[in-house]
Amino acid sequence: MDETENEVQIGENKFVSKATVLSHLKTYNLYYDGQNLQLRHREEEGELIIEGLLNIFWGLRRPIRLQMQDDHERIRPPPSSTSWHSGCNLDSQGPPGSSEGQQTAQQSSPQVEVTPPEDQPEDNGVMEEQTDEDNESSAQLLRTKSDAGVLRRGQRRSPSNQRKIRRHRFSINGHFYNHKTAVFTPAYGSVTNVRINSCMTTPQVLRVLLNKFKIENSPDDFALYLVHASGERVKLKRTDFPLVLRIIQGPCEQVCKVFLMEEDLGEEVTYDVAQYIKFEMPVLKSFIIKLKEEEDREVQKLRRRYNYLRYIIEKQLRCLPEESK
Repeated sequence: MDETENEVQIGENKFVSKATVLSHLKTYNLYYDGQNLQLRHREEEGELIIEGLLNIFWGLRRPIRLQMQDDHERIRPPPSSTSWHSGCNLDSQGPPGSSEGQQTAQQSSPQVEVTPPEDQPEDNGVMEEQTDEDNESSAQLLRTKSDAGVLRRGQRRSPSNQRKIRRHRFSINGHFYNHKTAVFTPAYGSVTNVRINSCMTTPQVLRVLLNKFKIENSPDDFALYLVHASGERVKLKRTDFPLVLRIIQGPCEQVCKVFLMEEDLGEEVTYDVAQYIKFEMPVLKSFIIKLKEEEDREVQKLRRRYNYLRYIIEKQLRCLPEESK
């Protein structure tokens, strides 16, 4: 029981001492001193729990599909007699039950939205259009807003630019996608982050990342990889704990990064293979030739050895007397 409390699980049947994790965590936080990537830790019933932001790099080769509507989109109820909509037109309404008052209320209801007058400067019109676009984008995708609508004061938009902004008003990490198809391909090597804890396994971390951007693809379609600067690539198992593994690997992302890749396209690269990846093709071909020559020499050596053993056995058989045969 005491041994279990002094260990931290990093995978299936894989444990690391709590002192080792805390030592790596101290180095991790010193590296990110003053940044939001620092991690917090606490203990609950003897179990060490670490939580904070984890950087994950996009390594997808195929586009992903985003949800057009937010699952938690608020439903706006129709205005009632007690709402502020009806109070805005109290002066224009007639006596209760009169047709004139009802017609006036129906005509004045659309005028609740603030619209600029015709003689208002064009900057205000642009600001109103930007507000309408922001409202529409927040209704479609509450997590992200495109910065394409930001406009410096005194700068005017042409009608063609306004149409482009309407077509590309959503973005993720500065990368736009078409809101009609909701298809998005993150730039390879761009980074995002998710808030997780050390008790979350690989599928749980994937689910948090996909929910952050409302990605419709299944978490089973993706996998997390530890990609080292040497070229080594290790796939995290479903039972691994990514945050603890990230801490043990060290904080420097120039040495090791956590990549999100497709389940069927990702490929593990061992350290023995990774040390040859960065060589040029002629050098690699020369390595193959040398390995082939070494293989042929080993094969010839084995053949000579067994041929000699066969010769000894056959010689001994010939020397035996005929009675023993």
